[in-house]
Amino acid sequence: MKTQNTLNVLLAVALVIAIFVAARPAPDQNVLPIVRTKQFELVDKNGKVRASIKIEDSGETVFRLMDEDQTIRVKIGGSKEGSGLVMLNNETNPGVHVLAKKDKTSFTITDQKGNKKELIP
Repeated sequence: MKTQNTLNVLLAVALVIAIFVAARPAPDQNVLPIVRTKQFELVDKNGKVRASIKIEDSGETVFRLMDEDQTIRVKIGGSKEGSGLVMLNNETNPGVHVLAKKDKTSFTITDQKGNKKELIP
């Protein structure tokens, strides 16, 4: 049952990301054809950063989602070595960790007690 819930959460995150990326403004709005920046931050009504997209010094592009205390809860990263997704629990421990790299692709689920189940194709 927990695996099904985790898969549902992953599907929900994928849907939110797809909507975020595919969102198109109404034709009557002023739209810039390209926005270029080094970092993008989404802030809440109190000015706290709740989401960010940036390129790290390592060259990895990272998308982070934070809770109202600015604790990272979701991190998606991509580099020339591959990509990864981490979904953190209330104690900021990885609950879901997905890696897709040339030498290793894995899907790991960790329960609240720290028990891990790893799927490696």
